[in-house]
Amino acid sequence: MIINGADEGVGKREVFSVPDDRAEQRTCLICGDRATGLHYGIISCEGCKGFFKRSICNKRVYRCSRDKNCVMSRKQRNRCQYCRLLKCLQMGMNRKAIREDGMPGGRNKSIGPVQISEEEIERIMSGQEFEEEASHWSNHGDSDHSSPGNRASESNQPSPGSTLSSSRSVELNGFMAFRDQYMGMSVPPHYQYIPHLFSYSAHSPLLPPQARSLDPQSYSLIHQLVSAEDLEPLGTPMLIEDGYAVTQAELFALLCRLADELLFRQIAWIKKLPFFCELSIKDYTCLLSSTWQELILLSSLTVYSKQIFGELADVTAKYSPSDEELHRFSDEGMEVIERLIYLYHKFHQLKVSNEEYACMKAINFLNQDIRGLTSASQLEQLNKRYWYICQDFTEYKYTHQPNRFPDLMMCLPEIRYIAGKMVNVPLEQLPLLFKVVLHSCKTSVGKE
Repeated sequence: MIINGADEGVGKREVFSVPDDRAEQRTCLICGDRATGLHYGIISCEGCKGFFKRSICNKRVYRCSRDKNCVMSRKQRNRCQYCRLLKCLQMGMNRKAIREDGMPGGRNKSIGPVQISEEEIERIMSGQEFEEEASHWSNHGDSDHSSPGNRASESNQPSPGSTLSSSRSVELNGFMAFRDQYMGMSVPPHYQYIPHLFSYSAHSPLLPPQARSLDPQSYSLIHQLVSAEDLEPLGTPMLIEDGYAVTQAELFALLCRLADELLFRQIAWIKKLPFFCELSIKDYTCLLSSTWQELILLSSLTVYSKQIFGELADVTAKYSPSDEELHRFSDEGMEVIERLIYLYHKFHQLKVSNEEYACMKAINFLNQDIRGLTSASQLEQLNKRYWYICQDFTEYKYTHQPNRFPDLMMCLPEIRYIAGKMVNVPLEQLPLLFKVVLHSCKTSVGKE
């Protein structure tokens, strides 16, 4: 999509175009090569998909001859298998999505990325995880999956993404077991046998989607999350007189004021969270310092999008970058522009509700992999609780959109990636970056 119209200075540069073909603008989150789709939970290329599958299926244990921080790129990805597998796990590839028989095709095409602790990653990288699994199956065989209402053991808990099985029986069984554990509710007796009465593929054409009700405690927790949000319009003035030419310094100052207001709202949000008293102030400070950019980006693309892509877009339209600004624009800025435009259209297509936004925000915020936390295990419990609550809500509210929940969860690693990339964009280039993104998104939506 070429930017044109009133912004001729930007429109002349084809580098700001976004290809219509979605695959063309997607890059592998592991090595940066051209991605071919969603593999084991994340956007990746065929090479990294195959490498991850072989490593897990063959229980490979690699060694790094350097400092376990090797550069991953298309040309260098084969130099260190240890760091390649490490990055696959860190970016959210789900080993439990791989078929146990090693045949092509994952257990579930719609499975999302997972977040696992550094301790669990270390167990996988050292081979300890494979030894524990072998010991578990030699002692228990397949009996753990044979009885209805069976609870997952504490030592072998699947991550949230691993419960999205293509088998409806496994999906419902796993969901009930984890909801029992993380929400403190017992499974009603008449629900325990549903997985065995309706054991069919989620994509089977023979049976329509089953009507279901939203769990009362799920509704209560979602309501608490939404109540913690400040959904009032932003108060930062964004009205400019007709004919006024906005300078780079003025636009940058406005962006700073908006960021300040959005950050202040995140701080106020934390104090209203239903689990506020369960974590220490130190952990909250650590979480906010690591995720504030992601929280601001998520809110700007969802609940505040009308103002950001409306009023702010009108202000940026009155800013005309110089030729020098255009020519000095960085490669990092180019990538951020393309990814932001894609993500905006994704959210625009999904039409994320306030309830889904509140859950996504909590899930992203409760990241137990952030360094310096004192209650990582407790954070993991909270993260899984709201993961399942969000799944429960979307499956209840959007019965005929079976891929909606995975689609929502897939947006979170993308937001995290973009927020990390924006740190590398020079501050003086932010006005141009916002001008291009907002103009492109507003123009394309206006043509729909």
